[in-house]
Amino acid sequence: MTEPLRIAIVGAGVIGAVHARLVATLGEDGVLAAVVDVDESRGRALAEQYGVPFHASAAEAYRTEKIDIAAICLPSAFHAAAVIEALEAGVHVIVEKPIDVTLDAADRVQAAERATGRTVSVISQRRFQPVASFIRRSIDEGALGRVTSGVVESAFFRAQEYYESGDWRGTAAIDGGGALMNQGIHALDLLLWMLGRPVSVSAKTGRLAHEGIEVEDVAGATIEFESGAIGLLLASTAAYPGLPVRLAVHGSQGTAVMENEGLAFFASASAPQPEPDSLLERDVPDGWLDVDVAHRRQYVDVVGAIRSGSRPAITTDDGRRALQVVLAVYESARTGRPVDLHE
Repeated sequence: MTEPLRIAIVGAGVIGAVHARLVATLGEDGVLAAVVDVDESRGRALAEQYGVPFHASAAEAYRTEKIDIAAICLPSAFHAAAVIEALEAGVHVIVEKPIDVTLDAADRVQAAERATGRTVSVISQRRFQPVASFIRRSIDEGALGRVTSGVVESAFFRAQEYYESGDWRGTAAIDGGGALMNQGIHALDLLLWMLGRPVSVSAKTGRLAHEGIEVEDVAGATIEFESGAIGLLLASTAAYPGLPVRLAVHGSQGTAVMENEGLAFFASASAPQPEPDSLLERDVPDGWLDVDVAHRRQYVDVVGAIRSGSRPAITTDDGRRALQVVLAVYESARTGRPVDLHE
């Protein structure tokens, strides 16, 4: 019987606690083996909740606990350094989005990934939701014809207290951005997955409903893709009381619309309607959302990739591309000009 991979949570904040809960349910795929945090009281509390060792140092945890995977759940600007530390210690990595807040940092992560031969995956769990997978298959199978456009909306709401809950939140240097970098990047990732390689971005951003922050709470963009398709993006934390994440993909032979975990609309000139029950999550634990199940599914995918020596479904290339578009949105909004993404 294959031993479960030993996983350390690096960063015991809100997101780290989410990861710990997911890891604790992995069974033969993985086991929570350590919690790491510079805040001893917070880190010890999470470690004690799951009955695992606490370490104030990631290096110490990797050395003493025989860690296979580090789950990096730190503020965004600390991601690259933590990922590289883990890789150089011989540890595979799952890192929360974004991969970091600069392309230079993303490139350093990829260089370390190549040099060490270890696996790195960036959290983009919405790709693992059944409806998102169905839309991607529909595109691949030609059910939508030529994809002509896509629209994603993350119209969320965050109260002022959200930004005041940590001294790094809402800062350009550590948070790296606002509604798009930290919330809308999930929907953006879906748009990129569906429409392909982006080549140009035109955007506007605003700080309209929050005080004392350096980043946007509204962002809107038009994205041109290599195929000629046009994407529209809205990300907000200023849309009370908040609406479902919405993705619409339009093609010459069909349209598919996803709202949160549901298929809100599907029409195809060549493909039948899916059976209503075929896109439902199965065996959702009490208190879990469907997106939590998708999050756990990404962990299972990474474990499988490590064991087989293959690449995970979501790679550092995907993480870097999403970050590149986010930064292009900010650059276009700052300059008032389109940003060319041709590499």
